[in-house]
Amino acid sequence: MAGHSKWANIQHRKKAQDKKRAKVFTRLIREITVAARMGGSDPNDNPRLRLAWDKALAANMPKDNIERAAKRGAGESGGDNFEEVRYEGYGPQGAAIMVDCMTDNRNRTVSEIRYAFSRNGGNMGADGSVAYLFDRKGVLTFSPDVDDEQVLDPALEAGAEDLVEYEDGSFEVLTAPDDYTQVREAVEAAGFAPADGDVTMRPSTTVELTGDAAQTCLKLIDALEDIDDVQNVYTNVEFDEASLSDEAA
Repeated sequence: MAGHSKWANIQHRKKAQDKKRAKVFTRLIREITVAARMGGSDPNDNPRLRLAWDKALAANMPKDNIERAAKRGAGESGGDNFEEVRYEGYGPQGAAIMVDCMTDNRNRTVSEIRYAFSRNGGNMGADGSVAYLFDRKGVLTFSPDVDDEQVLDPALEAGAEDLVEYEDGSFEVLTAPDDYTQVREAVEAAGFAPADGDVTMRPSTTVELTGDAAQTCLKLIDALEDIDDVQNVYTNVEFDEASLSDEAA
């Protein structure tokens, strides 16, 4: 058992993403394009594209837009040539922050990332400076009112690796990245839809920030997420509920 404010962190992240919904389609299109370029335009043969495709459908993106983006990425029609790049750095009190981007201009992107760090109490680190603290995992998050024992059986049968419980009653099912989709489908078929789910970079250990340090770190994350080329921001910080309430206010 750990992370007494885990559910509050999940809810805060979802609300923050909803506020930036105007950028969601742009980021999804880039992810679909790159996934298709790497593995082809058929989501049934391309697990990364399938994940991006499902995210786009969940965000109510028209299917025609999704298919066009996949075809562009696979070279079946013209399109921008985005590349993936990762930046690493530190927030207040050494908080680990990792930023995944898709860009057609590395110089522009690194300049904007560096500026966001320096203006918000953080600093850029060298490649690999914090990446070792994260593992790529499929993560399905369930609210405190879901019975973890009922979810565990279908999850394990479908290939889940672990179930992690938190003090607030919420829990997460962890999977290998390639098993995420089949595990999610299995638990949903059993009648347990997760409140949140993704293949993400999960920290091996977390730190909790409170007060001014938490507020500064939240502003840094917001500044990074506001950059057009940023796809995802990962951190090993768990924020206390008071800090999340203060930011929302």
